[in-house]
Amino acid sequence: MCLARPFLMLNLLAALAGCSGGDPVETFSGPTMGSRYDIQYVPTAQTPQRSQVQAEVERILGEVDQQMSSYRDDSEVQRFNAMPADSCRVMPPGVLELVQYGQSLSSASDGAYDQTVGPLINLWGFGAHSRLQQVPRPAVLALTRQRVGYQHLRVDGGQLCKDAAVAVDLNSIAAGYAVERIGARLQALGVGNYRAEATGQLKAVGHKPDGSAWQISVPTPSVGDQHASQTLGIDGYGVSTSADQTHFFVHDGTRYSHLLDARTGAPITHALSSVTVIHPSATAADGLSTLLMILGPEQGWAYAQLHDIAALFVRRDGEVLSSRPTPAFERMAAVGKVDH
Repeated sequence: MCLARPFLMLNLLAALAGCSGGDPVETFSGPTMGSRYDIQYVPTAQTPQRSQVQAEVERILGEVDQQMSSYRDDSEVQRFNAMPADSCRVMPPGVLELVQYGQSLSSASDGAYDQTVGPLINLWGFGAHSRLQQVPRPAVLALTRQRVGYQHLRVDGGQLCKDAAVAVDLNSIAAGYAVERIGARLQALGVGNYRAEATGQLKAVGHKPDGSAWQISVPTPSVGDQHASQTLGIDGYGVSTSADQTHFFVHDGTRYSHLLDARTGAPITHALSSVTVIHPSATAADGLSTLLMILGPEQGWAYAQLHDIAALFVRRDGEVLSSRPTPAFERMAAVGKVDH
């Protein structure tokens, strides 16, 4: 599963600050899903050896990749996608869970976010099976749109079913789900203080040995200071950033992002540059950052306000960036620490 999505902005998340005394912090990292993962945790007397902890983390990452990848033909999702209309397939519980969550995001955004948008992503040149980034001909676009529609999916017991030849794409929530799974496994292994990150999705729980919180640095550009940022301590929250800084193309002066609004079948062209979401669930943070980014600076802002989402919107006006936090985000930033 190539989830190395540039809009996740790995560089926005600060690395672990040095510890002053106390127990050591165990760390390990490696490649995953076309990108990397990084785990930092405070061991206790009950915690297994680091090699065992790492094996457990990599088992979860491998399982998520095998089940949900759109980049490997043998994944459970791709086997379902290859089936014709009016088909059902028994799927792993994790896949069914994410499809149901994706359905809720699709419905809540009136179809702007749609987990069957994969054929359109490929058509515009941003997907796993794309060859060229281009503006498609209207007739081809109209034909491809007939293969998109979350309403054609349903979960029936342990099966995933479709009444049209649609394809599921879980890339906007699978990495957050993997991080959430890793966090749950670490806690089951007796790890109460950790910072887990995979392909840019992050969750931090507890604190470092010196008692300080795990920290992230979030850009807060303004007209007066384009390089401004704010550091937040995170405890019990997932963090996700969706952005289009590196994954886009320009045609006839118009900038086309890799993020598509399924209602139009076309990439977003609005002025929103990125959205960072902080949420108790890393899965939800992952999905909501994408949803808000697709909705844009006005609709996304209204949605975040309505649902009291802690989100930071960064808008692009020409070459100038400006940030706008939601009230929920401001409440967190005001104390400089996010406690769940």
